[in-house]
Amino acid sequence: MKGFVTTASTAALLLLATGGVSHGQPAADAPCAGQIHANPGFEHGTTGWTAGPRIVVFGDATRPAHTGRAYAAFAGLDVTRGDLLRTTVTVPANCDLTVRFWVRTTTTETSRDDYLNVGMAVTGIPPKTRFSLAFDGGAQWRQYTMSTGTATTERTATVSFVASETAGNGATAFDVDDATFTLS
Repeated sequence: MKGFVTTASTAALLLLATGGVSHGQPAADAPCAGQIHANPGFEHGTTGWTAGPRIVVFGDATRPAHTGRAYAAFAGLDVTRGDLLRTTVTVPANCDLTVRFWVRTTTTETSRDDYLNVGMAVTGIPPKTRFSLAFDGGAQWRQYTMSTGTATTERTATVSFVASETAGNGATAFDVDDATFTLS
């Protein structure tokens, strides 16, 4: 009996010293770190993206991807058209989302009539075009960066790539790859 009382007393002291019994405490908030998009390099086609009918995912050795084997292409057809590639991610409270992406431009155009507008819409902030890229962007991959900033509440961020091409002045193809969505 004395052993039982001593064991019970020791258990009671442990509970007092450690702050009590755990009752299924909720998990800590997700850390503000890491890549949050499942298909940033288009290696799985347009999975995770909303893509217009003319968005093509290539894996072409003559026009290699920035990394991996695939990239999204707004194929230049020298026709008047517009096309869209878009995705939405959730940004946890107190986190900043940094979006980095690479663009390559191939063109026969001689005037600035073909564009790739890149925008970001964040909950509570009016949508904004962050980059307006024209035919003179260059045939080499170039990186661009944009950020949401932090907020005390969870938000969604929608990133859109909108291509606009005008017929009759040459064809422009915009290629997009490695669109990373990183929390910090």
